[in-house]
Amino acid sequence: MKLLCASRAFPLLILGILAFGCNRSVTDSSSQKTPSSSPGPQPALTIQTSNSPAGVDSREPELSTTADGRIILSWVEKVGSKRYALRFATRGSSSWSTASTVAEGENWFVNWADFPSVIALTDGSLAAHWLVKSGSGTYAYDVNIARSKDGGKTWGKPIVPHTDRTQTEHGFVSLIPLPDGRVGALWVDGRNLKDVKGESDEHTPLPVSMTLRYAAINADGKLSDETQLDERVCECCQTSAALTAEGAIAVYRDRSEKEVRDIHFVTRQQENWRAPRPVHSDNWEINGCPVNGPSVAADGPRVAVAWYTGASDLPRVKAAFSNDAGATFANPIEVDDGETLGRVDVLLLPDGSAFVCWLSGTAEGGAIKVRRVQPDGSLGTPAVISKTDISRSSGFPRMARLGTEVHFAWTEFGKPSYVRTATANVSAFK
Repeated sequence: MKLLCASRAFPLLILGILAFGCNRSVTDSSSQKTPSSSPGPQPALTIQTSNSPAGVDSREPELSTTADGRIILSWVEKVGSKRYALRFATRGSSSWSTASTVAEGENWFVNWADFPSVIALTDGSLAAHWLVKSGSGTYAYDVNIARSKDGGKTWGKPIVPHTDRTQTEHGFVSLIPLPDGRVGALWVDGRNLKDVKGESDEHTPLPVSMTLRYAAINADGKLSDETQLDERVCECCQTSAALTAEGAIAVYRDRSEKEVRDIHFVTRQQENWRAPRPVHSDNWEINGCPVNGPSVAADGPRVAVAWYTGASDLPRVKAAFSNDAGATFANPIEVDDGETLGRVDVLLLPDGSAFVCWLSGTAEGGAIKVRRVQPDGSLGTPAVISKTDISRSSGFPRMARLGTEVHFAWTEFGKPSYVRTATANVSAFK
């Protein structure tokens, strides 16, 4: 685990240098870059704060949507000196419901970048995941997945989707509501980093890489389809997954033998996963994990992916569109307006455009920003959702759409911290 711990610490210094030390002045020739929409009167954009259902000492929010037109907000909340709870609330047309608790414990792995989630499944039930320590090692923890058949009032016994039983890292999970009612789970897996002393000789090098793995769980808790999707991925970048008209698509940060860490994707069609491919080759070579994963959204055959890259020492947020369920992606579009730290989220809109959200800032302060991006590369005006701190504890801002409104959630850094929420009208973003 020493190698993994070192790779977690080192990239933060690099990110600081990249984010604070330069403003972008060079454009990647393979990326689309067009001026913002033509000048003229614009409708007023109002970011309206809402009453967050999260309590004191809350953090790590996640947003998802349901088939019946609601939003689910989940978060981690500290209860007592050592105990944490996974809580969630739903929102319909007007306000958030009272918070409910999925689970709580004293032996959880709680981390600013590796956060739990609650999603709705196709049969109307809910699924949730969180992380539980499996040993004394800093990064020894397991994925726990539970299901509720009564809207979150009660939850079944948690299931661990990986069967290796090693006291290593299993995290950065993305849950997928499969069409047959099962929940699919995608995670970054550290089983190859276990202590394998004596299991090889000098002629057989030991595997030291994190892998990307998948499994599915049915309504009765039966585990199936556990498989490895990629044999070498970035150690601590988030994954993201969505359902297209052709099946599931998942995006993540790959790691080559030469330490190039670009965004790759895999698709699942007719029960089979295809081989990994790059969304785009930025050729970002970095000797440590940047803790900055991608985000994907899908609607039928349309797919949008957003990600952060520091290639050529130029910090950028990019987005790419696909009209064929991820079979091909158009050239990426540069989205940010400078001084970006990444931590992206993406949201597809009915007209084919997308919202991309990211964290921007310098040592003097940061801001959560969002921008509308068209598939042809045209860009709307960046909007500030909230001023924020750029520390790790500020986490990753999240987005979800409910009718004509887009909802935002983020962690307000402090002692204690709070999960904050806000809304804005989709049509005001031009």
